[in-house]
Amino acid sequence: FKLSYYNEYKSYLSDRMPKVRRSRKPPPEGWELIEPTIEELDAKMREHEAESHEGKRIVEALWPIFKIHHQKSRYLYDLYYKRKAISKELYDYCIKEKIADPNLIAKWKKPGYERLCCLRCVQVRDTNFNTNCICRVPRSKLDKIQIVECVHCGCRGCSG
Repeated sequence: FKLSYYNEYKSYLSDRMPKVRRSRKPPPEGWELIEPTIEELDAKMREHEAESHEGKRIVEALWPIFKIHHQKSRYLYDLYYKRKAISKELYDYCIKEKIADPNLIAKWKKPGYERLCCLRCVQVRDTNFNTNCICRVPRSKLDKIQIVECVHCGCRGCSG
């Protein structure tokens, strides 16, 4: 009797619990508009985390995760700063809940960093010669036949 009650309660909760982990505070108005996109990106993230990384370099296994993280942050940045489609309360809620990366968004607001792929590409301590990543070099400065691929996140050029 107790086991069947537990299974029913578990299925009841799984049908009603949100897929996005949130605090106990209810989300602000407008959350229902962005929730499907956030949930879809979270599902993609979980799928890539569970994916096998056999035959890939260690850094290559993380590239899809960096890409999805960038997509979530860019989605909220565009909604708040470009289209002005969400409120400040909703934007702050998403930042507080770590749905978007506030440091990456802060970089996007600065001139020259509007298309930055990840923060590791501008951290000079992560490179051999204390310079920016190769993806930050403009395409006009590179050889035409040279294939550029960031070691950190797989970006093929975010400088423009």
